[in-house]
Amino acid sequence: MALRFYRNPPPRIFGHRGAAGQAPENTLPSFALASALGADILEFDLHPTRDGFVVVIHDDTVDRTTNGTGLVREHTLTQLERLDAGYHFSRDGHDFPFRGQGVRIPTFETVLQHFPLATCNVEIKENDPALIDEVIALIRRFDASHRVLVAAEKGDILRRVRHHAPDLATGFSAEDVLEFLNRLQSQQWSNYTPPGIALQVPLTVGNVELVRPDVIAAAHDLGLEVHVWTLNDPAEMERVLRLGVDGIVSDLPGLARVIAQQFLGLER
Repeated sequence: MALRFYRNPPPRIFGHRGAAGQAPENTLPSFALASALGADILEFDLHPTRDGFVVVIHDDTVDRTTNGTGLVREHTLTQLERLDAGYHFSRDGHDFPFRGQGVRIPTFETVLQHFPLATCNVEIKENDPALIDEVIALIRRFDASHRVLVAAEKGDILRRVRHHAPDLATGFSAEDVLEFLNRLQSQQWSNYTPPGIALQVPLTVGNVELVRPDVIAAAHDLGLEVHVWTLNDPAEMERVLRLGVDGIVSDLPGLARVIAQQFLGLER
């Protein structure tokens, strides 16, 4: 499934919320920049509005990234579209180059329309059946099942996606990752069918190192990919590439692309 879903060979560069280190996260300018810098996949987050639309924003509130306040789900789409999604972005803490430039919170539909060829890694942030069903419906409406991977931290979200849209590619929820790690420790792989196509994990959770040779080898044996988030340090990127990971999620996709190209050059 992984090899059929992804169009190019690894390593894959995921633009985390677009190019979140260089433009306002989860906005059209951020996605355009990530694509221009060589990101293979656009990674972003989905929340519902009060009137049932699906919008692209990470937090459940608008406070951190816009000039507004309050829960996303308590705003209508019209209210959200009035907010300045570039208001707080700064590379140095002093200059705010996107403030007042018309940057808005986009809908999922708008992103699919503006980037019709982009592979997207979307994380559903709330266990809301109406939200989940609308995400599936939008993917269907835009004939985008071949280019959208659905991710979620909560197992219930992905169970609903897999039940209602078994043809969609999914990642691993937190409980899916835990089951994988428990089976790896006990070497109990009988009757195990991977629920998704990729382990998408941070370097560590607490004191547990997740990106290890045995984890990567077991994933590859099962036909899974391993994607690591969120790396912005060149040395860390090179280290995980040497371990054999298939993808890097980064706020700096241009830097990650350069490191990946250098790594491939060294490997040849």
